[in-house]
Amino acid sequence: MRCGLLFQLLGLWLYLSYVQAVPMQKLQDDAKFLIKTIINRIRNISHLQSVSSKHKVTGFDFIPLSPYLSLPKMDQTLTLYQKVITTLSSSHTAQISNDLENLQSLVQMMASSKGCPLPHTTEPELQDLESTLKESRYSIEVVVLRRMKRFLLEMLRQLELGIVC
Repeated sequence: MRCGLLFQLLGLWLYLSYVQAVPMQKLQDDAKFLIKTIINRIRNISHLQSVSSKHKVTGFDFIPLSPYLSLPKMDQTLTLYQKVITTLSSSHTAQISNDLENLQSLVQMMASSKGCPLPHTTEPELQDLESTLKESRYSIEVVVLRRMKRFLLEMLRQLELGIVC
């Protein structure tokens, strides 16, 4: 009986010794490429240029504009943007939503390979987003996408400088 368990553990050990983890540099390169792709998708949305960049919408204080981004903070913020973009659900944001989900998976894999603890993310509470969307969905989409672009540019910069837990 004990020999069977020993052989199972030996087989598992041999299997795991041949399985190679995805190199961190490959994950970072994929994340950088995906960030640039999302930024280009945002830039290509025509109605973003037609709204003044000085346009302000209240009620979005829950979206962080953090100058320092750790992997857990990136993951948390991507979760928030994913929820907001899904709530917007416009034809312009469908592919961006998919790209954000893929980017979040890359961030989680980077955190895992670096041994960074990711807090259990809960569904973010979006303070009265539905009622705000009823008032001016178009303006909110513009503001959210611009903020997301700034966040992604900062995330890209952080990935190029080196990421920390």
